[in-house]
Amino acid sequence: MTELLQLTVLIPLYNEDESLPELHDWIVRVVTEQHYTYEILFVDDGSTDDSWTIVEQLSSVNPNVRGIRFNRNYGKTAALQTGFQAARGQIVITMDADLQDSPDEIPELYRMVTEEKFDLVSGWKQKRYDPITKTLPTKLFNAVSRWISGVQLHDFNCGLKAYRQKVVKTIAPALYGDMHRNLPIVANWNGFGRIGEKVVQHRARKYGTTKFGLERFVNGFLDVLVIAFVHRFSKRPMHFFGTFGTLSFFIGSVLALWLIAEKLINIANGVKFRNVTDNPLFFFGLVAIILGVQLFLAGFLGELLVRQSLNRSGDQMVAERIGFSEQKTTV
Repeated sequence: MTELLQLTVLIPLYNEDESLPELHDWIVRVVTEQHYTYEILFVDDGSTDDSWTIVEQLSSVNPNVRGIRFNRNYGKTAALQTGFQAARGQIVITMDADLQDSPDEIPELYRMVTEEKFDLVSGWKQKRYDPITKTLPTKLFNAVSRWISGVQLHDFNCGLKAYRQKVVKTIAPALYGDMHRNLPIVANWNGFGRIGEKVVQHRARKYGTTKFGLERFVNGFLDVLVIAFVHRFSKRPMHFFGTFGTLSFFIGSVLALWLIAEKLINIANGVKFRNVTDNPLFFFGLVAIILGVQLFLAGFLGELLVRQSLNRSGDQMVAERIGFSEQKTTV
């Protein structure tokens, strides 16, 4: 396919064989009505059901369907990262495979990126069909994310998003862990500040059950903190560790020197004194000195890692590809 593609619809999936044919047909109907040149890219995150068989069948009847299958379950972030690296469309729209995201949102998302010049448009599921055990933690997570990042979105974790191609190619190498929940933050801190939001329809799950538990909210909070730290100090870890290391070493040294000087003065004046080791402040100062040295060492090691780090290619995760320029291969 040599024609410049307007659109990639990227769908990470895990055990969603029941919904894939319906989702495919719905997407095809929408993009055909809009006369987009497109591809549908399925990334199978190690499904144990018939999901990959369905993807193969869809690719055999629709040349615009491509697929990537992982050799085991690596998580949604890895699936999105690999899909971003493989996407060929000028606009990349991501959506979940469970039919809770509506393909009817595609034209407006596409328009907002192409005409309103947004770098990224994030869906906002203003009305959710979820129990309070999911909606309340989601609100808290979004509030903390806004506060820490400065990105003013109502719904960071919505799977329905539209990106300019340059955005996904830039942020893909930086993704790891569970950072799929914070993609707008990652994009913003990589220089893509035109981030929009669109209210989208949230549909009740039609097939299967959710693959995520409540622990995702705790992980999400921690990931926001990690992203904030990495953004500020990943290229200069000594600035963080060195600052606290210097402060700790200085406080500890001052305490130790003050206690030693006090004892020497008392000895010189013939004043009764107690051993330095009998004073609790001595141990506090000793701990502060040791902590300062350790923080310095952490900073030095961080600087070495920064200079030797290499981007992960992700190829080791892929078991099969279909619909790519090369023939179908099995790793």
